[in-house]
Amino acid sequence: MITNKIADELSVSTKQVDAAVALLDGGATVPFIARYRKEATEGLDDTQLRTLEQRLTYLRELEERRQVILKSIDEQEKLTPALKQDILSADSKTTLEDLYLPYKPRRRTKGQIAIEAGLAPLAQSLFDDPTQDPDSLASDYLNADAGIDDTKKALEGARYILIEQFAEDATLLATIRQYLNNNAYIVSKVAPGKEKEASKYKDYFDHAEKLKNAPSHRALAMFRGRNEGMLHIQMDADPGKEDPTAGSHCEYLIAQHYNWQHKQRAADDFLAQVMQWAWKIKIALHMETEFFAGLRERAEEEAIDVFAKNLNDLLMAAPAGAKTTMGLDPGLRTGVKVAVVDATGKVVATNTIFPHAPQNQWDKSSRTLATLCKQHKVELISIGNGTGSRETDRLVAEMLKNNDDVNAQKIMVSEAGASVYSASELAAKELPDLDVSLRGAVSIARRIQDPLAELVKIEPKAIGVGQYQHDVNQSLLGKSLDRVIEDCVNAVGVDLNTASPALLSYVSGLNKTLAHNIVSFRDSNGAFDNRKALLNVERLGPKAFEQAAGFLRIVNGSNPLDASAVHPEAYPVVDAIVDTTAVAVNDIIGNTELLKSLSPETFVSDSFGLPTVEDILKELDKPGRDPRPEFKTAAFKEGIETLNDLKPGMILEGVVSNVANFGAFVDVGVHQDGLVHISAMTDKFISDPRDVVKAGDIVKVKVMEVDVPRKRISFTMRLDDTPAASGGKKGPAERNRTKGKAQSAPRKGQQKPSQSGNSAMGNAFADAFAKAKQK
Repeated sequence: MITNKIADELSVSTKQVDAAVALLDGGATVPFIARYRKEATEGLDDTQLRTLEQRLTYLRELEERRQVILKSIDEQEKLTPALKQDILSADSKTTLEDLYLPYKPRRRTKGQIAIEAGLAPLAQSLFDDPTQDPDSLASDYLNADAGIDDTKKALEGARYILIEQFAEDATLLATIRQYLNNNAYIVSKVAPGKEKEASKYKDYFDHAEKLKNAPSHRALAMFRGRNEGMLHIQMDADPGKEDPTAGSHCEYLIAQHYNWQHKQRAADDFLAQVMQWAWKIKIALHMETEFFAGLRERAEEEAIDVFAKNLNDLLMAAPAGAKTTMGLDPGLRTGVKVAVVDATGKVVATNTIFPHAPQNQWDKSSRTLATLCKQHKVELISIGNGTGSRETDRLVAEMLKNNDDVNAQKIMVSEAGASVYSASELAAKELPDLDVSLRGAVSIARRIQDPLAELVKIEPKAIGVGQYQHDVNQSLLGKSLDRVIEDCVNAVGVDLNTASPALLSYVSGLNKTLAHNIVSFRDSNGAFDNRKALLNVERLGPKAFEQAAGFLRIVNGSNPLDASAVHPEAYPVVDAIVDTTAVAVNDIIGNTELLKSLSPETFVSDSFGLPTVEDILKELDKPGRDPRPEFKTAAFKEGIETLNDLKPGMILEGVVSNVANFGAFVDVGVHQDGLVHISAMTDKFISDPRDVVKAGDIVKVKVMEVDVPRKRISFTMRLDDTPAASGGKKGPAERNRTKGKAQSAPRKGQQKPSQSGNSAMGNAFADAFAKAKQK
């Protein structure tokens, strides 16, 4: 049943899902299945497999909960065939819990107490026949021993019995839920007296929009504001209601569900109050909690997805490669920390220079950098983009200008997470003899050589490419980011003889223990000569070897195939190619003409299908190919170092530092990223900024607006746009600022919902992100 459902959702066959589930249950990882088990799954890719894995977990949890509920209701001897069928048919946790609600063990409620007092027949009688007089009928149910000593208390008990009955009616709840999903608004107001303190949330001081349309960044901003006591938020079930004294439409839905109308019968006022209270006291609060929880869950999922995509882009950024690199961790009063690493990332020199105030040792610092560059033949100078970065960049530029014999290229890189790495246990093990202050410079140097290999050493949440990352479910965030890192590491492959334990731990089939065991074995026995030697590593058995071997590379080993992505289990296919062509393996690798002349079908067998053979031929053509793009750098404009240097109309080159659902943040070297709103990216309408840019891209932007006090910059990538401040005609980006946004209808007695929540200069996320970048 579960596999059939997943197959329908993915539009694939049940056979493919069954095969994938069997492999996952057998301990196989998604990267391994996607790469080396294509025949079994008939080509399911890593994206499909990740979705399958997540849905499998959800549906299994749903099934487990279903069985618990069935057992609980059965033990209460209340499990009817119809109820059992409803429970078996429930396709979501929400529906399942609605059905279980009337039978869920809980504290004694007012309705249960009334039932124990014998008032259930009274409630049912009034409901079934509203022509009866409530007071007269209630007089027959007085029970002094139970505290029911007058008709008022009897009717009150009957009322609570019906209220709870209505509030636990799964079909009714589904009807109300559907109405609210289509019509309910989330309304945000500033908390009284918090106007000044809550200024960063001013976009939400009087804001309303449809719950189902609220984007993740606005939802999370409102929830954060509420948690900080700055905002009050509530659900409005009746937007646009003309008469504030009129009942809710949900009260009408309750009446309609029970086929009841007020006909001036004796008990109709009593039943009308029951339905009103059922909505206001029970269902409304329940629904608000549920809908806000759902909105938060969706917002968190979206925010986590944004973080995951940005992290993927960052990890898969182009590596500069094996070049001697100088890393500079800028600082003003504390000096600029310097570290030089060789082509393999080994630290060969460190220093601290003080070119800036108060020491102002500019010339001495320049000479120190020049000497280090010449001594170690530095090819790249990686400058962290933190405090003092532009001043340090100017120092390096001057040094290069005055030293023709220094052939190095300077690059500004994100230093996010460098300080976290510096103080980590891993850094202490990797660089035990190096002062904590200098370890950050090493990280800044290495991350330009290979972003993936270096950034995996840092807690992903410290890298700074998330959206409200501290507001989301940390467990789900951690799992999502781990999956991203796992996919990136295995897509690129890992050099077995140089990789750190942090990098190795993300290889398919390995964990932290095995990664440390591999490094210990390497330290004790020297470099691995072939993949088979992995089986000599403590606790690394055949299963882990099967999962990991294809993603581990050995350069210049005894078997040339060990440097490729060809899995050892498939070496017999290569042996067959060697026998057929009578050409040695070394001469086959990279021989495009020979490989193109081969027919893949020739080498298909019971053990290896056509997809595997085709992959092997592609890999032999370009063994160990890196899927990452070519290395490029952005050139920050000279003289543009602070917000005050920016003027509307300037065209600058920058690096995309972060992508959110409403736009992209771009670093142009002024210590504050600016926002290109989604409407200012292209002449065409787009719904996702990633259709145009991703983190790490180099782009040209035009300055549209600069708000120095609030530290906000508005950019456009549509270079023909005209800044509004110039008095000229607005460009398309300004005209279409609200294009593609969810629009909220004006409401009685309330301003039209704020449209600045998505704007470049009026977004609470921009504030939060700006602060995060300054830390």
